[in-house]
Amino acid sequence: PLQRAGPRLANAYLMMKTMRLFVPLGVSALLLAAGESIPSQPRPLAIDPAQTKVEFTLGGMLHTVHGDFHLKRGTLSFDPRSGKASGELVVDATSGESGSPARDKRMHAAILESAKYPEIAFRPDRVEGKVAPEGKSQVQLHGLFAIHGAEHEILFPATVDAAAGQYTVSCTFEVPYVSWGMKNPSTLLLRVSDKVEITIRTVVHTM
Repeated sequence: PLQRAGPRLANAYLMMKTMRLFVPLGVSALLLAAGESIPSQPRPLAIDPAQTKVEFTLGGMLHTVHGDFHLKRGTLSFDPRSGKASGELVVDATSGESGSPARDKRMHAAILESAKYPEIAFRPDRVEGKVAPEGKSQVQLHGLFAIHGAEHEILFPATVDAAAGQYTVSCTFEVPYVSWGMKNPSTLLLRVSDKVEITIRTVVHTM
């Protein structure tokens, strides 16, 4: 019947079948494009101070020094689509303890100068890598690390363990405190590293 109707009608029929095939695909493509153009929204996260630990390790020739600091305050916002982050994790520099009053006194007076610079802070600006909604993810955190009156760009690895809107974050990185303008506490009898290792463990959850 289609052949008897003539070539024009046959062409119109074929065109209608082609449109029926491609129109749904075109609509789907438009929906995907529209979804990608929707601005992503940052997700505010609350930091749990009770589940936050900030520890430091300083290696030496004879022994290794371990200590910790107390979290002073913290805010965080993260956009899982773009990876952008904001906020800050602020540590009380005057709270640093290593188990030796004499050593801690020297640390605060001669190295950290914590009376003059009472806060140590990390201000993230982006997360490199994807954070899974559930389970563990390996990412990189980028931002500014503020200590001893100066800010330094830093990038370090972190492990994020997600479960039911809660994220357990742990990261370890080195701070080259001597090259960042602080004194090396080494003496003729006691030599220590010019870098200190910082470990942060915290729990954050969506607000």
